[in-house]
Order: sequence, then C-alpha cells, then structure tokens
Amino acid sequence: MGTKSKLLIVVALMLLGLTAATIINVSLNFRDYSIKSAVDKSNLTANIVKDGLTAHMVNGTMDDRQYFLDQISKNEDVKNLWLVRSQNVIKQYGDGFNDETIRDAIDQKVLETGEIVKNITETTDTITLRVTIPYKATTTGTPNCLNCHDVKRGDTLGAISMEFDISGMRNIGMFTILKILGINLIFLVIVLMLINYYVTPYMQLFSNLQDGIKKAHRGDFTHQFTSKVGGDAKKVINQINTLFAKMQETFGDLKYNLETFIPKGCASSNDPLYEAKAIIGELSDIYKFKKTIELDASKNEVYSRITDILKSKFKIEHFAFYEVNNILEERKLVYTHNTESICLGTIVDEDAQLCRAHRTKTDVISTEFENLCKTCNAKEMRYICIPFQINHDASLLISITASTDEDLSRINGEILSIKNYLEAAKPVIESKILMDRLRDTSLRDGMTGLYNRRFLEEFIDKIMSQASRLEERYSVLMLDVDFFKMINDTYGHDVGDKVIVAIAGILKENIRDADLAIRYGGEEFLVMLHNATDEGTLKVAKAIHDSFGKLVFDVGAGEKIQKTMSIGIAKFPTDGDTIWKCIKYADTALYEAKNTGRNKIVEFQADMFKGEDF
Repeated sequence: MGTKSKLLIVVALMLLGLTAATIINVSLNFRDYSIKSAVDKSNLTANIVKDGLTAHMVNGTMDDRQYFLDQISKNEDVKNLWLVRSQNVIKQYGDGFNDETIRDAIDQKVLETGEIVKNITETTDTITLRVTIPYKATTTGTPNCLNCHDVKRGDTLGAISMEFDISGMRNIGMFTILKILGINLIFLVIVLMLINYYVTPYMQLFSNLQDGIKKAHRGDFTHQFTSKVGGDAKKVINQINTLFAKMQETFGDLKYNLETFIPKGCASSNDPLYEAKAIIGELSDIYKFKKTIELDASKNEVYSRITDILKSKFKIEHFAFYEVNNILEERKLVYTHNTESICLGTIVDEDAQLCRAHRTKTDVISTEFENLCKTCNAKEMRYICIPFQINHDASLLISITASTDEDLSRINGEILSIKNYLEAAKPVIESKILMDRLRDTSLRDGMTGLYNRRFLEEFIDKIMSQASRLEERYSVLMLDVDFFKMINDTYGHDVGDKVIVAIAGILKENIRDADLAIRYGGEEFLVMLHNATDEGTLKVAKAIHDSFGKLVFDVGAGEKIQKTMSIGIAKFPTDGDTIWKCIKYADTALYEAKNTGRNKIVEFQADMFKGEDF
C-alpha cells in the first residue's frame, strides 16, 4: 500500500471518527434535551392542575374537577394523567374518584418520599416519559393549605402522574443526525479530494526520491529528480540534482578505481559506498603494514610481521608458515602456531613438488575433494593451504587448519585479504632476499662458493659468544697446499684454480652442515668443526688430507700431477680461550707441518708458539 493511500485512509478514519463522535454527542444531547423539555412541561402541567384544583376547592366545585382534568389530558403530548390522594387527605375527605388511587409503586414511592420520580420506557416504536410530581402542604401564599387540610406543613397531600409520548422528538433527532452524517460525508469526500489533489505531487516526489536513493545505494548517482511541486520544493529538487551530479563525478567510479589496488571481492557489499569505505580501510591497514616492514632489518622480521597479522587481524589459531626455494625445490618451516606441520615432515621439505598447493600454484581447500592432498596427514582435519610466489627463486606457503566447517568457511573468505598483505610484503621480501643474496655473495668466495675471510671477521665474535654461552667446542683446521706457488708458476693459474676448486669440493663432502669451511686466502683454507671430539677431528682432517692426495690433475700435453696438503689443528677452548687464538695456533701448527716435511697433519702444542700471546 502506497504512502498516499495510507494518508487518505488515515484522514478518512479520523474524519469518520470525528463524525461518529459528533453524532453520539448530538444524540445524547438531543435525548437529554427531549427529556428535559418533557419534564419542564410536566412541572408546568402539575402547577396548572394544582392551581385549578385549588380554585375548584375555594369555589366549592370540587365535584366538577374531572372535566378540568379531562381538558388537560386532551393535550397531544400527554398520553395519560391521574391524581393520587395521600392517606391524610383520604381520612379527611374520602377516597375521591375511582381513578385517584395509587396505581403502582412509583405513586407509592412519591407519596412516601415527597420526591419527583422520572421513568423512561423505550420500545422500537415509542418512547414514553413517566413523571410523578408530589403536592406538598404549604403555608405561604393564598390559600393556606393548613386551613383546609388537617396536616402539617410539608406533608404530601397527593401527587399527579403524567405519561408523555416523546417519540416525535426521537424521530426529529434521528433526522437531525442523518443530516449531520450526510453533511460530514460530503465534507469527507471534499477533504479527501483536496488532499489527493495537493498531496499527489508530493507523493510522486517522494517516490522519485526513493528511486534515486535506491540507485545511489547501487553506486548509480545518475538519477534525475523531477516534481510538479513548485516553490521551495522545486529549489530543493534542483539542489539534489546538482548534488547527485557531483557525487557521480566523485564517487561514481570510486569502487572500480579502488579495485585496481585491492582485488574484487575483498570487501563485497551491495552498498558501493560502504564497500569503498571497507576497501579504503583495508588499503590504510596494508599501507601501514608495508611502511612498517620496509623498515624491518631482515627477512625474518618481515615473516614475523606476517604471522602477527595472521594471528591478530585474521584470528587464525592454527597455522604453519613455510619458505620454499623454487630452484632447489626445498621447503623450510619458518613459523608454526598452535599446530604441527600437516604434511609428511621432511619428505615434503626435501621435495616441495610433493606439496599440491606449491606444485599447482593454487589454493588447496580440504572440503573441495576427499583426500585432496596426498601428502597431507591431517585426514580428519579441515585445512587450507595458500601458496604465494615471491619471485622465480622463492615462494611462501601458509598451511591453515580449522576445527569446524564454519571456521574453515570464515578463513576461506579471508584468503583474498591475506594475499593482499602478502602482495604488499612481496617487494619488501624480494628486496630482503636480494640483500641477503648480495650480502651472502660478499661473504663468499666467488670461485669456490665457500665463505671468505670477511665472513669470518664479521661473524667470528657471534660464533665465539654463542660457543662460550652454550659451552660449545670448535676444532680449527688450517689447510695449505704444499708447493702451490710452483703450480701457478709452472702450469699457470688455470691449473691452480682447478686445485683450489677441488679442495672446496673435498671440504663440502667431508664436513657437516653445522661445520664451517672458509677460504682463508690464496691456497689457505680454514675449517671449523662444531662440537667435534679429538678422534672425530683427526678423522675429518685425515679424510680431507687423503682425499686431496688421491686427486689427479690434468695439466695439459698429456701430463698429470698429484699434490699434497699440510694441515694444522687447534681446539677451542682447550688450546685457546678465544677462537681467534685457536686460528692463530692452527696456523702455527700448519707452519710446523711445513717446516717438518709437509704432507702431514700436526696438532698444536704450546711449545710451538714463539710469539707473544694476544
């Protein structure tokens, strides 16, 4: 039902209510007026009868009073009239005529109380008013009632009862009410027509406004508002049209422009302005996140920020965060929160291609297909795996588990927003990876790929501090090729380089991941064995020494050569309280090996060092 129809109905009901109230009020007042008029007439009639009876009594013509009463009864409004004598009058003058006796309880009551009694009897056809008025003995005026009646002043001498037909007044009242009703109905029709005439343009304007607002909710501000209303309303319409035109220019394409920064669907809503607000809020949060991570010192700090976002913003309770080396197809666990890796442990870490999300470069959601990822051991759990490629060399992988379908659905709805943060972090992470690579390059020997002396100088203090704190041991091996200068001088630097590269390969094959191999300079190499026993140290040194001694180098023209190596060993903290001292002592042991025949392994002894301690 339209607003105009509702307004017309309300006005009609109000006017009909007013009409009903008017009719009821008129009916009640008319009824009261009719009864009052009849009562006044009965009082007048009673006084006339009283005066007439008194005159008959004074003139001694009481026996002729019936004629007088009959004449009064002929009044068209008086249906019936009779007199009633009190007991005092009956005792003094007798019963009177036959019809002057008590007829009903009303007569009896009036004689006993001396009060007027009125009674109305209504039927469908007539309305009868019965009025019974008492006559009381008085001493004022002429004649004095006590002169003729043996009573006291104020005693009831008798009563007159009259019945009036007031049906005519009811008919008059009904006719009056019908006229009032007719006038009101005509007024109602006129009012409704006027309201319809004057309100219709405003209702049309209101409907037009609604249409424009609905379009605005959909992001369409092209609606043109029109109205037949003039004056101030016309000015308002023109102002609204101007406002909508400006809003179309300002906001019309806002949503689509914002989606160039954030993919469609991240803040989905039927209200484009609300959606724009949500997107702007998302952009603001992402901008602050990006500005923060740009100042972080390392890649690991950036990863820590991402895990904080997953926990605080997206309320993810259980997840694992991985970094993947795309070149080696190796996966490394960076962080885990309230969960364990749902993949098959080191099997997938060593071969990242076994991870479906990484291999397909698509999100893996457990509810899409039963046993979707074959390498996932979370058979009874709900999970989402989100891959994200940083560059050709590196990728990220976030593995999320959920306890309920509702939680999984919520997280699924957040994937686009999560990727927005990863996209913001991408250039920063890529930059950190590049810086790490450049730094690593500066700390590695270009020919062998081993750490160089700069690495040793930069990190030895950290290594020593950690070793002292954790009470760790290091065995330091200093290696040198015997008569290496002769190789360069005789066969050229190309052959010398082959020897250097071969040594690096032997070192990599014979030490553990926890150990360090460093090209110390020229043909000198330094090996640091972490927590190695004395026996283990000698075993590694001998393996390196023997492996190098077995190598055969082709120096051209069909000639082949073999070379030997000398090794010096010192141990931290047995031989020295700092690693720097142990490096010096290992070099001293190496010098001892050179001076005592070469091609041997020598462990440091205190008496070998002739210089001052440092």
